[in-house]
Amino acid sequence: MDKRFRVGVIGAGAISGRYIGTIQKKFPSMEVVSVCAAHRENAEKKAREYGIAACTLEEMLSDPSIDMVLNLTPVGAHYEIVKKALLAGKHVYTEKTMTDDPKTAGELAALAKEKGLYLGCAPDTFLGAAVQTARKAVDGGAVGEVTSFGIAANRSNDLLLSLFAFLREPGAGVCYDYAVYYITALVNLLGPVDQVSAVVRAPYPTHVNILPQSPDFGKVMDTPNESQVSAVLRMKSGVAGTFMVNSDSVRADQAFFAIYGTKGILYLTDPNQFGGDVMLLREQEDLQKPLIREKLEPVNPYFEESRGLGAADLAEAVRTGRRARTDAEMAVHVLDVLCAMLESGETGRCVTVESHCERPRPLTGGVEENDPDR
Repeated sequence: MDKRFRVGVIGAGAISGRYIGTIQKKFPSMEVVSVCAAHRENAEKKAREYGIAACTLEEMLSDPSIDMVLNLTPVGAHYEIVKKALLAGKHVYTEKTMTDDPKTAGELAALAKEKGLYLGCAPDTFLGAAVQTARKAVDGGAVGEVTSFGIAANRSNDLLLSLFAFLREPGAGVCYDYAVYYITALVNLLGPVDQVSAVVRAPYPTHVNILPQSPDFGKVMDTPNESQVSAVLRMKSGVAGTFMVNSDSVRADQAFFAIYGTKGILYLTDPNQFGGDVMLLREQEDLQKPLIREKLEPVNPYFEESRGLGAADLAEAVRTGRRARTDAEMAVHVLDVLCAMLESGETGRCVTVESHCERPRPLTGGVEENDPDR
């Protein structure tokens, strides 16, 4: 396939501009040609902004020139839209999570395989410079044998629930919307998860809209989704660690992400971002020497906003016939882990994660110009 990979975007919300704009600037082998949305006026506005066409979903899926659709709708709509696109013969890249249920996600993965199509899923931030630099360090033995990990993160639901109505819909709690970034990065670094034991809380069933500019300012909103998760995860390798995310905190996200090993400790940044410093604290043979954190050299150029990187990788996978780094198998497994957390929180029991996945190949260069798989 020598021509540019033609892409249709489904969904015209806030995230769509970041995808379309970044693809147009950073990934020349792809061409975004059209956008559709549930409300036609939103698609037309986005189309004018980025110089592309507005259309209906039916028109997009029936257009033989479109190679792939990029699905940016809320998770509740994913199953129906992705299935339609696959049945129409399109490769699909969808925002996280693939669906709101591992069974339906597995069904879509099987359908894609049956049709000979590629199905990828965000979050593609794990392909960015930070997580991939950490991946190289882990694989290269910089921390020695990995012995455990620790993850803790926060958000502010007061702000987010006021800003984004979709977060108040079923399936958009802190697990599916935020924990997915950390679990995807963790699986990429250490492989699949085997067991989960979690405490899950939803202590605030309502919130008051705090945005003065919102037409709903001051109104009480129903907010039934989980907002706090504390878990112990055991990987299939046997390594275990802790995971905690709390969205009933301050508005500036604070990320703690550490991989502990016999020779060092690796400190990552927020995997919701593409870049950030990755620090390594090495053990010293000389016991008189202090332990000093050193900044690791980034292994790829994706430091800033790079939404669309996963879609670009999928397009290159189609071109070369290799496996996509954001393939459905890993997305299904990550969703399975998130659901296991929720199940454990509800039942009070340790839950075994039945699914499996291979770690994707590392990305140590540009996905188009310097892809080691090409």
